[in-house]
Amino acid sequence: MDKPVSLPPNLHSSAAHIHLIAVAGVGMATLAAMLKERGYRVTGSDQGVYPPMSDFLTQARIPVRHGYRPENLDPKPDLVIVGNAVSRTNPEVMALLQTDIPYLSFPQALEYFFLDGKRPLVVAGTHGKTTSTALLAWVLERAGRQPSLLVGGLSKNFGRGYQLGAGEFFAIEGDEYDSAFFDKDPKFLHYRPHAVLLNAVEFDHADIYRDLEHVKHAFSRLLALVPPGAPLLVCHDFPAALAVAQAAHKPFMTFGFHCEAEWQVRDVTDDGERVHFTVLHHQREVGRFACPLMGWMNVRNALGVCALCTTLGLSAAEIAPGMATFLGVARRQEIVGEAKGVTVIDDFAHHPTAVTVTIEAVRWRYPHRRLWAVFEPRSNTCRRRIFQKSLTDALALADRVVIGPVYPKPQDPLTPEELFSPAELVTDLQTLGKDAYPGQSVEDICDVVAAAVHPGDVILIMSNGAFGGLPRKLLAALQRS
Repeated sequence: MDKPVSLPPNLHSSAAHIHLIAVAGVGMATLAAMLKERGYRVTGSDQGVYPPMSDFLTQARIPVRHGYRPENLDPKPDLVIVGNAVSRTNPEVMALLQTDIPYLSFPQALEYFFLDGKRPLVVAGTHGKTTSTALLAWVLERAGRQPSLLVGGLSKNFGRGYQLGAGEFFAIEGDEYDSAFFDKDPKFLHYRPHAVLLNAVEFDHADIYRDLEHVKHAFSRLLALVPPGAPLLVCHDFPAALAVAQAAHKPFMTFGFHCEAEWQVRDVTDDGERVHFTVLHHQREVGRFACPLMGWMNVRNALGVCALCTTLGLSAAEIAPGMATFLGVARRQEIVGEAKGVTVIDDFAHHPTAVTVTIEAVRWRYPHRRLWAVFEPRSNTCRRRIFQKSLTDALALADRVVIGPVYPKPQDPLTPEELFSPAELVTDLQTLGKDAYPGQSVEDICDVVAAAVHPGDVILIMSNGAFGGLPRKLLAALQRS
């Protein structure tokens, strides 16, 4: 396995030139902006850079060369950071490997440049980590702790996906995906955890994990890094998460809806604008909180954040302001707009569990309105048949379903037998009595939905990618109709 060469001492100087290959990914673009804010000279390259990342990089004053070419390494940078979207056969990477330029993966660079002197609070798990990380950072910010933040999305409170704070805490989204072609470890193994908040552990990322046991092994390696006495919070509601924690043979606390969880909630209500809940620790009331998020899964996310913050020494009075003013993360149950009495919501859900709880959350917030679920099979797992039945069960919770075509990924070729089948999903849903439609394109979906919606409908669009800009295109189509 390739390893980056030794790093020169001049990288500690802000005059160093750092180049990022595959800079337009959310994490890499965020890292580029963080380095720029620290004073480094930062450049990047990528294949096809489009809004919103192109706008973000322009605003951060980071020049991007379009296409991967050897000449992108001229003038010679002091360091190259290689994103996990490129392989060793990438022409720019191949040129890099013929030089003596040192290189790092994204998480290695984060560790090297930003984690010294900090107490990283790593939020991990198959679901909930983006929202929980952003919420954790905002609660700490409102409590005056001046945290740093790195999250795989746009925090609406901070106006970006990162914050370089002066305080001791660094809230980091701990991604279980691999780091780079030369660094196949999960990203979170580089984050030096001083505390871990572990949400769900379920099978995902079928392109790199063989099965659930393989996923559990990755999370066990993370928990092995937690120092003695450091907070370890684990969601009791997911058996695999609990099994990983028990196998770590170190003290941990549990949170969730399970009756045996140490941290629980009661008296949960939704007033149409926010959820209200009382937090209990060993059945003793800690405090009552309100949060603008929707759904039981976000109540659980908030519970985990509350438990961790309390363990870190914050009082309920310090936690409450951040909870009450949290604006969420872009593309996580984000209300794109309303037209002709129809509400359009954009969400990142791309796993059957996430699809299920997201539909349930929207149902709870809008209990008497017809709900459309529009889903794109785009993630490397959902492009496969692995979740064919599970996605049918999840989407059946909506009133009407539109399934987009399977997103093509030349770098992840699949046989017809391996490929998820939208047609089969539609047939199975129709057998259950559901109104389901196989959309052939974004334009087709726009036309079909815009023609069939009624005032009062809610349209929930779910994909872990841009879905061809469908949420805003559909809203525009509704406004024109």
